[in-house]
Amino acid sequence: MATRRPYPRRRPAPRRNARWSVPRRRTSYRPRSRRWSRRRGRQFDVQVLVFGAVVLAAAAAWAAVSWLATNRWALIILGAAAVVGTAGWAHRRQQQRAWDLARQQALRFGLPELDALHHRDFEYAIRDLMLRDGCADARQIGGAGDNGADVLATDPLGRTWVIQAKHRKDGDRGSAVGTPDLQRVNGTARQLYGADVVLVVTNGRLSTRCAPLATQLHMHLADRRVLATWASGGRPLWELLPKIPPPRNGR
Repeated sequence: MATRRPYPRRRPAPRRNARWSVPRRRTSYRPRSRRWSRRRGRQFDVQVLVFGAVVLAAAAAWAAVSWLATNRWALIILGAAAVVGTAGWAHRRQQQRAWDLARQQALRFGLPELDALHHRDFEYAIRDLMLRDGCADARQIGGAGDNGADVLATDPLGRTWVIQAKHRKDGDRGSAVGTPDLQRVNGTARQLYGADVVLVVTNGRLSTRCAPLATQLHMHLADRRVLATWASGGRPLWELLPKIPPPRNGR
């Protein structure tokens, strides 16, 4: 009976010294995306175009300077044209200012016209009337965060005006302006804006408590009657209101 030959035993693989074995890090190669390459290409093209434009501009400027250096008569013509153009621009600007001043001085409003305005347009109308009276810096500031002031202006005598405009679309048939409106503008007009004259103007009516409070707070009121006289005539507002503070700086 044949005997089976035993299989040869495999020798175990030699163990690596764990002290010196280092795990192999897998590296993956990721090719650059086409989008990134296109972007770099576009940036390079833009840089080349900008550089070329700068070079061309510098060359053109150098050529112009060289030509003017050899043709001085052109400098004389260009200088004369510049002087004439500047004089014409200044003359047109002066004429425009004169026309604007004439329109401002001729500005008139009637009460029906003021009643029909939006409340924001009413503020601009008050500003325009102050401009008509010589307040060159009059501006409308009414809106969110106006702290009760709708129009700021400095009159020709140096006094700072802070005006709150209260519009009533129904005129004197609308709700009356009350003391809270006076208190609101009075609390900020002098502290924030340095007001000399604090004014509340309305195309409507004032409550009976407004006049005593205005006297106590050294404020001024322009009701519908005063507004009608001011807007339809040519007298400035400080000639229509009593007890206006004296001019600043001894004017």
